[in-house]
Amino acid sequence: MNIIDKFKKDPSLFMIMSLGRVLPDTVGCDAFYLKLLYKNRMKKKLELTNPQTYNEKLQWLKLYNRRPEYTMMVDKFRVKEYVASVIGEDYIIPTLGIWERFDDIDFDKLPNQFVLKCTHDSGGLVICKDKTKLDKAKAKKQIERCLKRKYFLNTREWPYKDVLPRIIAEKYMDDESGNGLNDYKFFAFDGIVKAMYIATDRGADTETCFDYFDRDFVHLPFRNGYSNSQKKLVKPENYEKMIELAERLSRDMPHARIDFYNINGKVYFGEITFYHWSGMKPFEPQEWDYKFGDWINLPKR
Repeated sequence: MNIIDKFKKDPSLFMIMSLGRVLPDTVGCDAFYLKLLYKNRMKKKLELTNPQTYNEKLQWLKLYNRRPEYTMMVDKFRVKEYVASVIGEDYIIPTLGIWERFDDIDFDKLPNQFVLKCTHDSGGLVICKDKTKLDKAKAKKQIERCLKRKYFLNTREWPYKDVLPRIIAEKYMDDESGNGLNDYKFFAFDGIVKAMYIATDRGADTETCFDYFDRDFVHLPFRNGYSNSQKKLVKPENYEKMIELAERLSRDMPHARIDFYNINGKVYFGEITFYHWSGMKPFEPQEWDYKFGDWINLPKR
């Protein structure tokens, strides 16, 4: 369901998000906005004085854990320097170019296959598998729409607020196993991985599936966002290595989700996310919202 359909189905959501675009950028106003949005999305009151659940604590962290370095860590270009300094350049997907305007891209200098995305946004990928068939007009429309998007305003994910909107081109990565390019996403708490999930079947003709596991790769009996896969998922190659890297990258952070790809037997860094689902997606059953919440030790404000 696109955003227009969501607004038609729930006009109050449109009113709340419109309000969010005119409210002053202060912690007090951000808290007020998040309480309204949380009530709309989660159908319950947001507790910020004494948060207990995972989703509540993510809202608290948005407001009161605003470390300046987080801005660099969510920037899809600048984060590569941080990752390389901590775990090495071997885990970085090569950058092919970076621009502030779509019209500045010299497609003649790009390889036949590549990926375009914006440095300050989530989603909005342009995946080119054959440059001769690329619809540049469609790609331009998509990228320029992403460049204009103020991602911070929607759910008050503070680190995105001051990321410079740019376009980055990366090497197209393909797994020769034929199993698709799966994401392996690790939940780290104070630098210790407690759980992870695998995102599978991401495609236009398939329904995305999320399957959650504990650190020992035991499947966890809940859903959060998407249904579990009907496929039998096996522990990925380099699983322990990805845990080690996730813990090194999340050191001294109360919580972060560290994403990797495992392509042709080699690990590549994906991204760092501080607010899984922006803390606006129910756990089913709800007890897992509290279990994940227990793992977050909130720092001093």
